[in-house]
Amino acid sequence: MDRSGRPLRVRGEAGMVADVVKRIRRCGEGGSTYGYILLYIALSSGQIFFNKWVLSSKQINFPYPVALTLLHMLFSSVLCFVLTKVFKIIKIEGGITSEIYLTSVVPIGAMFAMTLWLGNSAYLYISVAFAQMLKATMPVAVFFLGTAAGLEAMSCRMFVIMTVISIGVVVASYGEISISWIGVVYQMGGVVGEASRLIFMEIFVKRKGVRLNSISMMYYVSPCSALCLFVPWIFLEKPKMDSSGPWNFPPIILGLNCVCTFALNLSVFLVISRTSALTIRVAGVVRDWVVVLLSALIFSDSKLTIINLIGYGIAISGVVAYNNHKLKKEASQIKSDGTAKTEDQERSQDVQVVLIPQKENT
Repeated sequence: MDRSGRPLRVRGEAGMVADVVKRIRRCGEGGSTYGYILLYIALSSGQIFFNKWVLSSKQINFPYPVALTLLHMLFSSVLCFVLTKVFKIIKIEGGITSEIYLTSVVPIGAMFAMTLWLGNSAYLYISVAFAQMLKATMPVAVFFLGTAAGLEAMSCRMFVIMTVISIGVVVASYGEISISWIGVVYQMGGVVGEASRLIFMEIFVKRKGVRLNSISMMYYVSPCSALCLFVPWIFLEKPKMDSSGPWNFPPIILGLNCVCTFALNLSVFLVISRTSALTIRVAGVVRDWVVVLLSALIFSDSKLTIINLIGYGIAISGVVAYNNHKLKKEASQIKSDGTAKTEDQERSQDVQVVLIPQKENT
């Protein structure tokens, strides 16, 4: 018996029950997080296969990458507006002025449109597996563009990492059975566009001081990207679509493709909100391997060789080293920012102590 008259055994059993409940809750949260990560990998891989099938399938007969990407952006724009302004299910973060929109959001939207346009166009000429291998050069493009913009600093370690990635991609390309250089140019153009978008995003966060989640970013960027895609569609693809006869495209398949694209962006939002941006990078590496291996089973134009896999493995090892380097850099920066804030608080307290007059003894 304790002082309150309750048995100690009952109190101990209650503590054990509470501990079990906490463990079950943690397991549930961890399981949901892994579920979101698996959902992202599945949706991201499936969307790549879906786009490839829509653009190259003779049954659908829709070899128009600009039009497909334009549909994605229009659908995302409308759905983001409905979810945020009509039903108000998701809250849009503010802080976007007209000056920030013109100097940051518009370039991001233009680069995003360029990335999707050129990346989807590459599927008309090269296999999905080879396209993913070429995408491994993304850290190289990001690093050199970031160095030119003053966001990155050249070092011996980064030079070695970039060399490893480049050698891996060269080896993987050497092992490719049939190379279409038009597809390579399209894919590398998409890589440069995505790297430019990431650089603009970093400038947007660091220099403008604005942080947006993925849904808020899609809300602001999608209309701009749609406008940027509308111009090339009018001059490049609409004449081809008109000359091929009356438009008789399957609306259900195209609509489902747009839904999957928005669901992919939503899964990115869920994963980042539950974990971090680094988790998306790691999941992206897993996704790339899944796409490379599965595409060889799904599509007839994807034929992997031993040289392909060895080269891609070398490139991926460089990508992993790059992500690890970025993680350590971000962690040290966060630590230094926290130390600086602590020192500022201590200084302010010292100033307050000096400014408060001491009472004289009476």
